[in-house]
Amino acid sequence: MQKSLYQILKPAKIECPEHYRNIQITGLAFDSRAVKPGFLFFALPGVHTNGNRFIASALKNGAKAVIYQDELPAELETAEAAFLHVKDSRFVMAAVADAFYDFPSKKLVIYGVTGTEGKSSTVSFIWQLLRKAGKKCGFISTVEYSLGGEALPNPEHQTTPEAPIICEKLYEMIQNGCTHAVVESSSHGLSVRTNRLGSVLFDEAAFMNVTHEHLEFHGTLEQYKFDKANLFRALDKHDHKKLLCGNKEPEQITPVGAVNLDDKAAGYFAEATKHKVFGFSIEENPTVPPSITEYFVAKDIKETATGVTCVIKCMHKDGANTATLYEQQAELSVYGTFNVYNALAATILISASCSIDERKIIEWWNTLKPVTGRMTVIDQGQPFEVLIDYAHTPSSFETIFKPLSERIHGRENRIIALFGSAGERDTKKRPEQGRIASKYADIIILTDEDPRKEDAVSILKEIAAGCVNKTEGKDLLLINNRPEAIRKAFSLAKKGDLVLLLGKGHENSIIYNETATPYNEIAEAKAALEDIL
Repeated sequence: MQKSLYQILKPAKIECPEHYRNIQITGLAFDSRAVKPGFLFFALPGVHTNGNRFIASALKNGAKAVIYQDELPAELETAEAAFLHVKDSRFVMAAVADAFYDFPSKKLVIYGVTGTEGKSSTVSFIWQLLRKAGKKCGFISTVEYSLGGEALPNPEHQTTPEAPIICEKLYEMIQNGCTHAVVESSSHGLSVRTNRLGSVLFDEAAFMNVTHEHLEFHGTLEQYKFDKANLFRALDKHDHKKLLCGNKEPEQITPVGAVNLDDKAAGYFAEATKHKVFGFSIEENPTVPPSITEYFVAKDIKETATGVTCVIKCMHKDGANTATLYEQQAELSVYGTFNVYNALAATILISASCSIDERKIIEWWNTLKPVTGRMTVIDQGQPFEVLIDYAHTPSSFETIFKPLSERIHGRENRIIALFGSAGERDTKKRPEQGRIASKYADIIILTDEDPRKEDAVSILKEIAAGCVNKTEGKDLLLINNRPEAIRKAFSLAKKGDLVLLLGKGHENSIIYNETATPYNEIAEAKAALEDIL
């Protein structure tokens, strides 16, 4: 791909001097190491350094143009390149990338999913169900991505990548014949501070939940909630006419939102858009905001050996009057009661955007497959259960532990829980993680997650402070070496017990200091089991 500098700067409202206008740009990069001849380099501000320091390196690698903020290093003032000064280089990156990649979200039906938990699974469910409906689609999530083919592991460490990566992937989906795309929309990505999703024209939006997380970035829970709600505000920013692959005329898409009624912020998100919003719940009598007239409730939820069964009620509310429109038996082929939330959100959005009766989509639930590292079963023939999940927040602990406790303790077996807490992230959640885990688990083993520059043992002690009903050295063990901790957990497990490995899930590394050490929880668990069998 190649475009003139003027072509990609004009839509971003960046002034382009006459003598720069015909410079041909062949690619975009915000990391100087990724720059190739003909690229435009974005010098971004950072937490630990400033991108302006790497401009010289980008020029050496062949950059023809540089977008920067603040002061240009004096030694570069005579360099032969197009230097474009802006107030906020990260903010404008979205519009520039959008223009360079031919405004890809104008040519795709775009689904966005936000929430503290459940995003990756909901994104995957939407993608799977769209494919079941015969739609060519791709997706971008924390765990995996697809450009129109099968799902591949996501090499990026960001839930929502930077804008050039988002735009490039959407562009490639179009080249592969996709008409639909699903984007996991993190609070960081939705914040105007990063503007990673600022150029994406969303058509459908799902809100899963908002709990105590990422306050080191957002500052307050209110700001965290506000940033997430930008996804729903985005529904009001365009006309939802999409020129889909092969269409000669734009197709009018029906935009809707879906909100989790069991979260206190449901009304806040529902009121963030003028478009219709549906609710979903697994509570018997959910609180329904005035703006919502139709919602779905899952009742009689039962965890089985193969997944979850329940009954779905479609409800209609007219003022003070509520009526059940129909009830339908559902069978979900993935573990975890919380996955009913994810499947309901996916069903609502697909039904509206594709004009498919939701009852038909619910029939497809038994074809769904779990996301790697989300309630992943490890079975090497051992006499006890092993489950791996990404859960790393107090709310996700509560969601996961409670139904597992009912099942495992109901048959008089034990739960051995292994987890840690990330360094340089929200510290207030650490004792709360310990408190919730100690309420349900019989044995707790605390271990490294991603200590980063923090002292690993100190993190574990902060978690242990919440484990008030456990005794260190007896039913509370602190082993900061994660592979060693896993082996200890397996050595303690008896027939019928459950070993629950939390916090790493799909991730492919553990971060110590500033170094990402290769690590795969699933492979480590399998290797450890082979050692004892």
